[in-house]
Amino acid sequence: MTADVESFSRGRVLVVAFEGWNDAGDAATGTVRLLQEQLALVPLASVDPEDYYDYQFTRPTVAAGEDGRRSIRWPGTTLYGPAVENGEPGSVYLLLGIEPSRSWKNFTAEILDAALAADVTAVVFLGAMLADVPHTRPISIFSTSENPDVRRTFAVERSSYEGPVGILSVIADAAEALGMPTLSIWASVPHYVHNAPSPKAVLALADRLEEIIDVVIERGELLADAAEWEQGIDALADEDDEMATYIQQLEQARDTVESPDASGDAIAEEFERYLRRRGDKPDGRSGDEPWGKG
Repeated sequence: MTADVESFSRGRVLVVAFEGWNDAGDAATGTVRLLQEQLALVPLASVDPEDYYDYQFTRPTVAAGEDGRRSIRWPGTTLYGPAVENGEPGSVYLLLGIEPSRSWKNFTAEILDAALAADVTAVVFLGAMLADVPHTRPISIFSTSENPDVRRTFAVERSSYEGPVGILSVIADAAEALGMPTLSIWASVPHYVHNAPSPKAVLALADRLEEIIDVVIERGELLADAAEWEQGIDALADEDDEMATYIQQLEQARDTVESPDASGDAIAEEFERYLRRRGDKPDGRSGDEPWGKG
């Protein structure tokens, strides 16, 4: 076992999720909040929201406490860890917050300084993206790492993505530069239900996270919530023929790709047919949603 892998299995692992661009269906933050509810963790450090957030973009909220008094809650990011200083080997730390609006380099430096002060040895980033996937099939999970030892041990790929990134990628790049191994886990959430939280995606992320780090995540009511989520979308599709047809197309494309007999050419042909049915351009640009018009 390499030192980098021991950093995940026996070290102090930081699990990270941010609301915003990286969090389709609230899946990433939902998974971290699930952990937060189950682990005896305390706040270790928080960023000053004045330095990193645009309040016209990410507004503070007002809420009433148990005593009925109303108070302002400011957007921010907090590092949570065991109450015992530095925890024990195998301890889990959490970083939960809202993607900052500005000063990402300073934000990243502050976050990693706090992680180093807590003697964190490895970082797992959780994300979720909207994708052309059917809600009726298992949620697709993609794990990647820039660290060759991590890729080899956990049989994950190096990301080939090029384009705009979120704060997760910035922190991951800086962490690797400091010698802190990282791994990213992303869930694909059906884009046609983008306004609703996805407990099914939370389940998928939790399952994968348990395979990477030494933690047991109690599912509680999450299994029932995921089933109810899927049934609710089924009910919507039953009342909308265009939506139902679109979901069937996604199912056919997914089943073709996952077929053990599928060749690369067959997968490519099915994908092209799928694009033609949607009326998309070959470069992936799409027009309006195929249902709900009028």
